[in-house]
Amino acid sequence: MTPTGESAVPNLLSPENLLEPWALYRDLRESDPVHWSEAIQSWIITRHEDVAACFRDPRLSADRTQLFVMHQLGEGGMELVKDYVRVTSQAMNMRDGAEHARPRRQANQAFTSQALDNWRPTIARIVDSLLDRVQAQGRMDLAVDLSEPMSSLVMTELFGIPAGDRERFLKWAADIVTFFGASAGDVRASAIAANEATANITRYLSEVLQSRRQAPGSDLLSMMLHFHEEGRMTEEEMVANAVVIFNAGQVSTIDQLSNGVYELLTHPEQFQRLLENPALVKPAVEEMLRYVPATPFIHRIVTEDFELRGRKLRRGQLVFLGMAAANRDPAVFSNPDSFDVSREPNKHMTFAFGAHLCIGAGLARRELEAALQALLRRMPGLRLDPERPARPRCTSLVLRGFESMPVRWD
Repeated sequence: MTPTGESAVPNLLSPENLLEPWALYRDLRESDPVHWSEAIQSWIITRHEDVAACFRDPRLSADRTQLFVMHQLGEGGMELVKDYVRVTSQAMNMRDGAEHARPRRQANQAFTSQALDNWRPTIARIVDSLLDRVQAQGRMDLAVDLSEPMSSLVMTELFGIPAGDRERFLKWAADIVTFFGASAGDVRASAIAANEATANITRYLSEVLQSRRQAPGSDLLSMMLHFHEEGRMTEEEMVANAVVIFNAGQVSTIDQLSNGVYELLTHPEQFQRLLENPALVKPAVEEMLRYVPATPFIHRIVTEDFELRGRKLRRGQLVFLGMAAANRDPAVFSNPDSFDVSREPNKHMTFAFGAHLCIGAGLARRELEAALQALLRRMPGLRLDPERPARPRCTSLVLRGFESMPVRWD
């Protein structure tokens, strides 16, 4: 027997529901907003009000690494992911209260509005250099030729890492995030890949930190090293937080740009509005974030029993907070299933909420704005390639993007 008695709701991890989840989210919001999923042995929260409340609720902990691993692999699987657990459990996004706030305050100094605005010329240069490579061809794979390299090049510059290393960083980041995302594929293989990637990326970053001690710069790793020398961040915390910032900054922005541009091109009247009024770029980016977020869910662990809408959430259970579902809640958004580049206000949950609001939200917005502005300026005839269909990548509750998105322009 399930904690509530399982209702007749389809499997959230079925290929059909991962690809097109919106009707399912609507049904859950209306009839079962605090839903126990037998398929993934977890709670699914779908209403905007409830998701916001859960992000603020101290009984739902971000300190979830070991319990999440046990949920995915069972107790015997812990040995497979020793490096992953050791590093991930020290990252700020996996901590609560003061242990989250301390490294967060230190890292925040690299993500102030002023600091991020200083990166706008660099981001614009990277975007233009990537479009220069394909402009004359009249076609490209937007996911492969723009989204992936843009985000990884921005992050490698932010970290002061040679651009030549970005391919292996992208692979390591993808392997780590795939396991964290509760993939519907081979969980054991995903865990092994994530553990190996964690060992590789931490070894690399440890070596880079050693070089920064000899020659510090203005990059993020040098700033983190400064806090370490002041005794406010241990070496292991520096590496763990660098890993999480790098991974989140790469993977989510890659997917979000592809997701957003796809919606623009499948809503040509909205794309035309942008062409006619480029001042709509900022609200358009917010609507891209709301409509199809790259991270549909974030999970938490229940630390003490409590009730939510009459359902008993038990200590140790996994809870998935549905930002994508909350983003289409009609209690907050008018015509929530309509894609509207002028939508304001837009109180979406795509960057989470409360103390754990995504530290890289400002950087992601600037990257999306720069990419969209460049596409409007340089490729006003942009459209999906009718000869090569796009290939979505929807294999997880926590990740949504495109493997390939061929486009053309005149």
